[in-house]
Amino acid sequence: MSEHDETIFSAIPLVLVGAVFAYSFVAARLDRAQISAPMVFVAFGVLIGANGLGLIKVDPGAHWLLTIAELTLALLLFSDASHLRLRDVEGDSGPPSRLLFIGLPLTLLAGTVLAYWLFPDGGWVVAALIAALLAPTDAALGAAVVNDTRVPARVRRILNLESGLNDGLATPVVMVLITVVASDEGLLGDRSWVVEAAKALAIAVVVAVVVGGVGGWLLRWCRARGWTSPLSEQVAVLTMALLCYLVAVEIDGNGFVAAFAGGMVFGFVSPAPLRARSEFTETVGLLSSYAVWMAFGAAMVGTALEHATWRTVVMAVGALTVVRMVPVAIAMIGRQWRWPTILFVGWFGPRGLATVIFAMIAVQELEANAVTDQLVEVASLTVVLSILAHGLTASPLAARYGRWAATLPDDAPERVAVTAVSTRRVVLHAEPRGTEPNSLDDRPEQP
Repeated sequence: MSEHDETIFSAIPLVLVGAVFAYSFVAARLDRAQISAPMVFVAFGVLIGANGLGLIKVDPGAHWLLTIAELTLALLLFSDASHLRLRDVEGDSGPPSRLLFIGLPLTLLAGTVLAYWLFPDGGWVVAALIAALLAPTDAALGAAVVNDTRVPARVRRILNLESGLNDGLATPVVMVLITVVASDEGLLGDRSWVVEAAKALAIAVVVAVVVGGVGGWLLRWCRARGWTSPLSEQVAVLTMALLCYLVAVEIDGNGFVAAFAGGMVFGFVSPAPLRARSEFTETVGLLSSYAVWMAFGAAMVGTALEHATWRTVVMAVGALTVVRMVPVAIAMIGRQWRWPTILFVGWFGPRGLATVIFAMIAVQELEANAVTDQLVEVASLTVVLSILAHGLTASPLAARYGRWAATLPDDAPERVAVTAVSTRRVVLHAEPRGTEPNSLDDRPEQP
């Protein structure tokens, strides 16, 4: 690293901390103006990056950035999985299950077909990787809707469960496809991608059971004997999430699968008060996500917009609309859901942090070439469009949909009483929006 590069790198933490400091004073006010945290930090990254004022230089394949991005995703995967368990929905697992196990596979299939039609030179595997990169929805970008009490609680919980779990379900698909592409590019040598992928997933599951299961049981045992404190329990959950990822990576396993599965195992063996200790993990993940958003704006957005073609635009728009909305409609139709609800759920599937981080990992694993350039451009444009489109439409559409839902009869699926929505990955102020009356139970969850 040159002296100039060292100077640039040393300035990045100062710039980031200063930006977070300034944002924290006006977070709620910006949110009321439909300006989300990702909008702020991506725009700030573009402003100070190479395509803006040129104050900092960020390489999307830089090891330090990839490390921050990977740890961020691991923390959020663990935290989401520890809370968003289908057994918590008390007999109402049908709608989120259909979105996850019917809608998500169909989204992957539709995205693969569209990507192959637009980019046939890469073949079916690259097309499937593009679709997998764009499939996960972002709980943080969807928080504006999930927090809005004008939207019926059941609909909000469906969106919350889906966004909290589908990135974890998409993770092994993305990692396997990256391994397949690496094999096709000759980056694995004589090793078989099937063996490598199977080994990585198997190691991840073992690590998840050992760290998440044994760690969760041990923490529960110590807590029952008064050996822990609330602060130490928060730290324990944070380190458990990190250990799932780091241990798996150290022994050639898939760290993200380990983090997600470890979170689910931890949530299964832990009582509600211990699961609530993951809030500190979420906060750390949230703060580090701001660094990823800023780096994304500085390193990837400008290049993606500069090299955008009609194909990348069609892929990005298609991923946010028909590629998601049609599978959601197929998953929900025939269950007495009305079309406004199907369209509302179909539209609010924002693409965000997971897509950005998966693209960074692809650049690192596959090395810089035409394939990775294509992946980065499509992923970047899709996320930018999603940040703008979903951010600007969240409150107006939630208000309009809420008014319509309030006119439905009490026995409508949208108005079925459910337990309170436990929102994950909210913005800094975390205050529910909406003042219109809602007949559903929105009381805080009791431990």
